[in-house]
Amino acid sequence: MRRGKTFIICGPSGVGKGTVVARLLASDPALYLSVSATTRLPRTGEEDGVHYHFLTRERFQEWIEAGDFLEYAQYVGNFYGTPRLYVDRAMDQGRDVLLDIDVQGAAQIHRQRPEAVRIFVAPPSWEELERRLIGRGTEDMEKVRSRLERGREEFSVAGGFDYFVINDTVDRAVEELRAIMLAEHCRPEERMALIDRK
Repeated sequence: MRRGKTFIICGPSGVGKGTVVARLLASDPALYLSVSATTRLPRTGEEDGVHYHFLTRERFQEWIEAGDFLEYAQYVGNFYGTPRLYVDRAMDQGRDVLLDIDVQGAAQIHRQRPEAVRIFVAPPSWEELERRLIGRGTEDMEKVRSRLERGREEFSVAGGFDYFVINDTVDRAVEELRAIMLAEHCRPEERMALIDRK
């Protein structure tokens, strides 16, 4: 059995990468979405192991000290991280793993695992991204402007990613992601690994 690959999917808040990833997962049950661990309390309707792995601060610190995270960061007083165990287990089962994380987390993972495929999902335009953020109706204009500014900062490093996908429609973005995943499994070194196993 071939080992799965890690696909890191990043993009500015509001670009719709969560929707694209959810659609991709629904279309291919062999894919695995890595769920982050966090020290924050569950919100209404969130389940441990489904939405997040909820850990105490002490347990999170133990995982940090043991090197059990591929990446982690503190955000608004809580810690978030990608547990190495769940990613490796899925890959060992031959499943491709999707990581829907921010640019900083992607950089941390890439330093440890340069073979991980980094995909940047971008909006068709900054005007469209602003429209999407406003359309959520969950944030005031100050937060929208802050998210747009952060998105521009993230966009400034997108050239270092392996692939760039414009999310003008969810269907097209999903198809592009599928094509990228297929292409990554058709690389010469992947084919040689399969031949060597026979």
